Amino acid sequence: MVVLHIARRLLFRKGKAALSPDPSPLLPNPILSSLLSPQPELGWGGCLGLAIERERHGRDSGELRRLLNSLECKQDEYAKSMILHSITRCVYLLEAEASACTADDIVLVGSMLDDKDNSVKIQALNTLKAFSGIRKFRLKIQEQSIKVLELVSTIWDSELHIAGLRLLNNLPLPDFVHPQLRRVMPALMDILQSDYILAQVQAVRLLSYLAQKNDLLYDILNCQVRSNFLNLFQSTQPGSLLFEILVFAERLSEGRNSPHYRAVKWHYNEQSLHEALFGDESRLADRLLALVIHPEEEVQIQACKVIVSLQCPQDVRVRPSCQPSHSYFNNGE
Repeated sequence: MVVLHIARRLLFRKGKAALSPDPSPLLPNPILSSLLSPQPELGWGGCLGLAIERERHGRDSGELRRLLNSLECKQDEYAKSMILHSITRCVYLLEAEASACTADDIVLVGSMLDDKDNSVKIQALNTLKAFSGIRKFRLKIQEQSIKVLELVSTIWDSELHIAGLRLLNNLPLPDFVHPQLRRVMPALMDILQSDYILAQVQAVRLLSYLAQKNDLLYDILNCQVRSNFLNLFQSTQPGSLLFEILVFAERLSEGRNSPHYRAVKWHYNEQSLHEALFGDESRLADRLLALVIHPEEEVQIQACKVIVSLQCPQDVRVRPSCQPSHSYFNNGE
């Protein structure tokens, strides 16, 4: 039972005092009291399993609505986190009830991003991610994009990074977000170069998507990276990260070789991503050749795709034969 679980966890935090025969003094707020109130039609607090069964038969259990109503009331951070977690589960499991929610419900969940507690922010991001799977809410959730980017770029918390980036990767980002994206590009690059695999994977997925935007490509390529950036291409990296970083490299290579991009003479910083990947001193070719024999087939294939993109500018790939345009693979390298 979802809400009963919340109540039990809240009472458990009170320690041995929770064993008191009179539970009323232990209730932290009126909301918990209401959550503990028996619901005649569903039992104590509403059983999620029974709610799913009711929805299967075309009946609304009211479980999701009760949770959203409880979120509107003042309560501590732990209670808010638990309620948001339960709302997320309900959105995924109770499709009809989730679709019956309103834009005001999205605004309510979005307001939790301003909570001072990071755990509440993380749960709110997860809930928005769940709602983003419902088409009618996507535009409303897009309005939170700038706030989410701000959180991801200003709070160094791997769980928050994962939750925020997963949400962003599940949304088509509108053009009005591009100025903010330029400002947070260094933070995204820092996350990519961190030691948290799930956060790195989410960050590089977002960067790969952004690399396809003509007005953002230069900002990405000119972004400063660490001297050991190419360590991300080492065969010892997890296959999931290697595959995504290779997709990123391919899209960057294709973008910089496009006629639109080549029509302008660009200048890059010495420590830029462009120099790390495509500069005269780059050792990317060595890393790619090592990955061609990687144990995972999708990594092998993607490494080959990057090699092809480096050798053949996009505007000449349609020709029957394609001569290498870059020094990486010349001279028998």
